[in-house]
Amino acid sequence: MSAPSLAQRLTQQSGSSFYYAFRLLPERKRRAIYALYSFCRIVDDCVDEPDGGGEAGLRYWLDELQQCYGGQPQSELGRELQAAVRAFPIPPGCFEDIVAGCRMDLNVTRYRSYDDLQVYCRRVASAVGLASIEIFGYTQPATREYALELGLALQLTNILRDVGRDAQRGRLYLPLEDLQRFGVSEAQLLAAALEQGPRTPQMNELLAFEGHRARSHFERAARLLPSEDRRAMLAAEVMGAVYRGLFERLARDSWPLGLKRTRISRARRIWIALRTVLRVYAG
Repeated sequence: MSAPSLAQRLTQQSGSSFYYAFRLLPERKRRAIYALYSFCRIVDDCVDEPDGGGEAGLRYWLDELQQCYGGQPQSELGRELQAAVRAFPIPPGCFEDIVAGCRMDLNVTRYRSYDDLQVYCRRVASAVGLASIEIFGYTQPATREYALELGLALQLTNILRDVGRDAQRGRLYLPLEDLQRFGVSEAQLLAAALEQGPRTPQMNELLAFEGHRARSHFERAARLLPSEDRRAMLAAEVMGAVYRGLFERLARDSWPLGLKRTRISRARRIWIALRTVLRVYAG
């Protein structure tokens, strides 16, 4: 057995639920998805971590990306990513969108409308889905729409889970027009998210509304996945099911605010994965 690649080690060390979904793939696809996921993690760290490098870090990885498609990458991860894009038809625009989305986190801390927020979500999440399905393999054009919708559902789940953690970084992703619609001020919401002020009934209504929006994207993704590609999308279906489990936990807990991050246990994630595998293969 060969030693784990850098991308595999980075993916495993991240503690992501996605790691177990990736293990369902054959080795060739697994190595490629590890490289894609590790690239996403590293460019995200560029804007989220104090030593991530910020704009300079993003420029470095864009340069490495160009080398992946027509040159000689300088980093170990770059070389693994080059192997992935040589093996699978991942458009460079997917990676460029991911970097553009991360760059928004350097420059944008508020979103006026849901349309504005969707631009961000499509870049940091749906673009990852579109890259991933090129690795998984698909035959039906509708599978691309499935990837777009699932990406939106997953990113909105992240946003609902991390209101407090994002507030610590000075970011608020819930659209400001939604706050206004439910009579919630930005200052009130941030105070509650940072555990420095009360949670109001209006906030409950706001968060339930955002939850309904995320649920609609999960449901659209489920409707859009063609039966012909369902088995090829097994890893994506497992990822979606695990996130749906997290989403339902947030809903049962009435969309908690605060700094504590809601999680589902490893045993629960494994059970969801097994249930999803059986469902997919049973048709």
